[in-house]
Amino acid sequence: MTDEGRKGGLAAAGPAEERLRRWRLVLGGGPAADGTGYELAGRDAAMDRTLAALYGSGGAAAGRQEGAGERSAGLGGSAPQVARWLGDIRRYFPSSVVQVMQRDAIDRLGLSALLLEPEMLEAVEADVHLVGTLLSLNRAMPETTKETARAVVRKVVEDLEARLATRTRATLTGALDRSARVSRPRHRDIDWDRTIRANLRHYLPEHGTVVPQRLVGYGRADRSVKKDVVLCIDQSGSMAASVVYASVFGAVLASMRSVATRLVVFDTAVVDLTEQLADPVDVLFGTQLGGGTDINRALAYCQSLITRPAETVVVLISDLYEGGIRDEMLKRVAAMKSSGVQFVALLALSDEGAPAYDREHAAALAALGTPAFACTPDLFPDVMAAAIEKRRIPIPEA
Repeated sequence: MTDEGRKGGLAAAGPAEERLRRWRLVLGGGPAADGTGYELAGRDAAMDRTLAALYGSGGAAAGRQEGAGERSAGLGGSAPQVARWLGDIRRYFPSSVVQVMQRDAIDRLGLSALLLEPEMLEAVEADVHLVGTLLSLNRAMPETTKETARAVVRKVVEDLEARLATRTRATLTGALDRSARVSRPRHRDIDWDRTIRANLRHYLPEHGTVVPQRLVGYGRADRSVKKDVVLCIDQSGSMAASVVYASVFGAVLASMRSVATRLVVFDTAVVDLTEQLADPVDVLFGTQLGGGTDINRALAYCQSLITRPAETVVVLISDLYEGGIRDEMLKRVAAMKSSGVQFVALLALSDEGAPAYDREHAAALAALGTPAFACTPDLFPDVMAAAIEKRRIPIPEA
């Protein structure tokens, strides 16, 4: 194979050469330093440079020279250079990889401040984690950037709503209907499908029919508001993705006439954002990520909102690192449960699984009959449906 063909990458490479190519891209450092003896060119070399800027030795150090025998590294503090790099990674890598590289760049290279520039925001691939970063910068964001930031956040929120809203409404509508079943319905309120299912053992084969011993139906007088839902969200910095998803779900729940939804966020202070629920973007920009945590104070406020305990679901979304009064927090949970409230504790509402959390507090909640667990957005409608129907909460396997 000619040198030109050898440097051309995937199109000209056989299986052995392709393995060397992939290792070379993974290891970096040049053909001598990485031990592969494989030299990159063309598109592969450009991909390697984008990886080196982020993952090369030296981290965020700027000013390394290309071709110096090791991976060059760093994007420096130059906004134009970072903007070009963001464009490059979108050119060479799929969206899911771009999002990971953006997050790593923010963490490793300290690029958060550059996101305050509108032209930078227009270059990034928007996702839940980027929204969390923008929200953490909200108070420092200049007015010239805020409209661009809101547009980025709105795009992510609309994508999430399109993904989650239909199934959430369908799942919870079914749960609300089942929770409103009555055993002595008027004729027009009989649910014939469920009535037949409930009476299959009374089937008379000689007559080819079911004789219903129990009628199942719905009470139409109760169709206005059936359940009260209080979402209580920890807005400490580690809960950023959970805040985004919870705000979207809060807006979806608020759009259902049969659910009265309240949304409360907290750190060491408590803020009721229920009035902003019509627009989850307003909710998100009303949060202030970071700071301490006072779960007890937040639950005290939520407790004050409860007027129909037997018809109320309280969802606490927190990593349970309590900075307030632990014993009072647990007493409030116990009091709400004893009054008939369905209490759900989620360590996270995100796709990442369980975060770091206070295991002692989680164990104490479990002892009260409220296991705390991480929940994915796709599972959340089922968790809420189970709480509404007062049945066992589906807990994902660890």
